[in-house]
Amino acid sequence: MARQKLAVLISGRGSNLQSLIDACAAPDFPAEIALVLSNVEGVQGLERARKAKIQTSVISHRDFADRASFEDAIHERILGARPDLVCLAGFMRILTDGFIKRWNNRLINIHPSLLPAFRGLHTHERVLEAGARFAGCTIHFVRPAMDDGPIIVQAAVPVRADDTPDTLAARVLEQEHKIYPLAVRLIADGRVRVVGERVLIERAAPAEGTLINPAG
Repeated sequence: MARQKLAVLISGRGSNLQSLIDACAAPDFPAEIALVLSNVEGVQGLERARKAKIQTSVISHRDFADRASFEDAIHERILGARPDLVCLAGFMRILTDGFIKRWNNRLINIHPSLLPAFRGLHTHERVLEAGARFAGCTIHFVRPAMDDGPIIVQAAVPVRADDTPDTLAARVLEQEHKIYPLAVRLIADGRVRVVGERVLIERAAPAEGTLINPAG
């Protein structure tokens, strides 16, 4: 079976991109990265991609008069790579409804909380302020509302009494690096279906990683 093609959108260091690069290096992984696109020149994520001999592109939002024209440009560039799936991995631009609908159920994102809790920014600070006992991360299909959409995979970590936002973020990031490749594998293996606004996962084989209340 041919590998699924991925386009990965970044804005910074690309640590989740690196987890996907490493996963795709395995001969049995069902996907490969066809394009890494950044809206910021010179970021570490681009260097990671180039080191792995992956095609890169930079399209700066600053070069466009409005959000729609910027999104048209990145849409056309992504189309050129002919991906099956678009992965947001630290892409720090809010995408409009129009762009999201073009890639409906083919656009996924990672968020550093157990959605639907703690949408938005400053997640780890807010988790600590709320006194939550668990934190975590979520891979989900993207919908027009911020940090919304059918949940594919989640991983949880305990919140420790001595945690700071930085220590909690580091522990959550370790799980991010595990569940992003897992979510891509599940999708590329054809085990993920979206029914309504819920993900159903076909349990053809035990999945690796930590799943929290997977649907299906």
